[in-house]
Amino acid sequence: MPLYQMLCVSAHNPNYKHIKQLVTQTCTHLLDNGAVVRKIDSWGTLVLPQRMKRHGLYHSLGDYWTLHFDTSPRTLQSLNKIMRQDPLVIRWSVLKLGSKVEDVAAQGRKAIEGEEWAGSRSSSI
Repeated sequence: MPLYQMLCVSAHNPNYKHIKQLVTQTCTHLLDNGAVVRKIDSWGTLVLPQRMKRHGLYHSLGDYWTLHFDTSPRTLQSLNKIMRQDPLVIRWSVLKLGSKVEDVAAQGRKAIEGEEWAGSRSSSI
């Protein structure tokens, strides 16, 4: 199973219960379909680089979080469908970090632990 990283920007709500529910729903969907969730990070609430419209609403603040997971391409398609339909999700992007077991074993740990581009903003949820 390939190793993926998903960055999600969700609609800001002062009550983090909704974000927790979104992350739980996402991870539950992955786990129910045989995926392995490796790491969940919260980057906190940040001002969006530009005003974004999603599901008929404009957003200027977003809650950023990342998810590292191994899954099949079919499960990834169903995850994209869920993210597209959820009104809390403003934007999301999935990056493929490795495809073969050898790639994941050699680079997976480095990709997960040594995120240079995330910097000091990442913290566990």
